[in-house]
Amino acid sequence: MTSTDKKYYKISEVAEILGLPASTLRFWESRFTIIKPKRNDHGSRFYTADDIEKIKMVYFLVKEKGLKLEAAEEQIRHNHSGVSRHAAAVERLKEIRAELCNMLEAMNSLR
Repeated sequence: MTSTDKKYYKISEVAEILGLPASTLRFWESRFTIIKPKRNDHGSRFYTADDIEKIKMVYFLVKEKGLKLEAAEEQIRHNHSGVSRHAAAVERLKEIRAELCNMLEAMNSLR
C-alpha cells in the first residue's frame, strides 16, 4: 500500500493503491465520518494523501484486525492517534518483510 506525491487522487487511483474496489471506498465514506474526500461540481471524488492515510486506518481495523464497522468507528473516535500509529507500524513491518523476502529469494537464486 504505497502512494505517490500527488496533491489529489481519483477514486480509481485510491482503489488501486489500497487494493480495494471503489465501491468499498464509497461505502466506507458513507459509514466513517473521518473519510471526507473533496468533490468537484460534477460530484467526482478527489482524495488527498491525508484521506488515504485515514482510509488505511479503516482498512487496518476492518480488514486486518477484523473489527465490525461500528467497532472500527469507535476505535478511531476514541484513539485516533493510537490507531494511526499502529496501522503505520504494521504497514512498515509488511514493507520490511517484503524486502527481506526479496533478499532471501535473491540469495537462494545465487546457490
